[in-house]
Amino acid sequence: MFFKNAQVYRLAKDWGMTAEGLEEQLAKKAFHPCGSQDMESRGWVSPNKTESLVATVGGQWLIALGFESRILPSAVIKQEAEERAQAMAEQQGYKPGKKQMKEIKEAVIQELLPRAFTRRSTMYAWIDPVGGWLVVDASSQSRAEEVLETLRHTLDSFPLTLLRTERPPVSAMADWLAAGEAPEGFTLDSDFSLKSVSEDKAEASFKRHDLESAHVKDHLEAGKLPTRLAMTFDDRVSFVLTDKGEVKRIDLLDVAKESLEGKDEDAEALFQAEFALMTGELSRLFEALVDALGGEIVTEGKPSGEIVLEIKEAA
Repeated sequence: MFFKNAQVYRLAKDWGMTAEGLEEQLAKKAFHPCGSQDMESRGWVSPNKTESLVATVGGQWLIALGFESRILPSAVIKQEAEERAQAMAEQQGYKPGKKQMKEIKEAVIQELLPRAFTRRSTMYAWIDPVGGWLVVDASSQSRAEEVLETLRHTLDSFPLTLLRTERPPVSAMADWLAAGEAPEGFTLDSDFSLKSVSEDKAEASFKRHDLESAHVKDHLEAGKLPTRLAMTFDDRVSFVLTDKGEVKRIDLLDVAKESLEGKDEDAEALFQAEFALMTGELSRLFEALVDALGGEIVTEGKPSGEIVLEIKEAA
């Protein structure tokens, strides 16, 4: 159980939720397969293939949102609708109008849906109720919002903000690349991307590139800014930081995985060991990354950021 991506959010430390309370609320919107006329269904599933909807290891929680969607290609609908429209035209002596075509397509969808194949997927979220982190394993913020939106409709109370640091990631990455030197605890890897701020929006991607090359500084001086930068933390975790503050392509290195040796025979023991290792390493990474970006912006002792979810219990 290792996340490949991290969309990072801040939970209020006074949230007051317990694992038992979270389990009870998630159960209200547990996953059910698509009905015969449903294009999609989503709901909470067990993250570790047990009966529980909340996996807890060392005070850390893991939840999972299950998706099921019916595969009904638009080309199939179009072809069947056109065939029916042609038959109707021959019968009534003129082509169906827009209203009739709409009705034909709706009828086709209703008839084909129950026979359509379904596809399932799962998205995971890690909750650190003590450290105040919520991390979604999603490749983009828009994908992560699918989990957040479902949480909004599931929980009675869920105050959440975007993580904000004193230095924007793009500014910090530009300085690190220009100096050819990473902040303390980190090393710069040789993969990165730059994008022009001018109207042409020219982009340049580099792989296994010499960071000390004058070519890199020329791009920066010409007005290009970094959109992604590969880095390694403490020789234990490699990742890519983006200009949006996303952490992608996360990989725990072999030195970090040494503690997992001998646990692959027991699936549950392996899950717990992997989850404990991942949350421990990523917690350290996030704290160090926030420090490297100048610290977290706080207001009156609380993290400050755009509120993405704030649900209050009804009076």
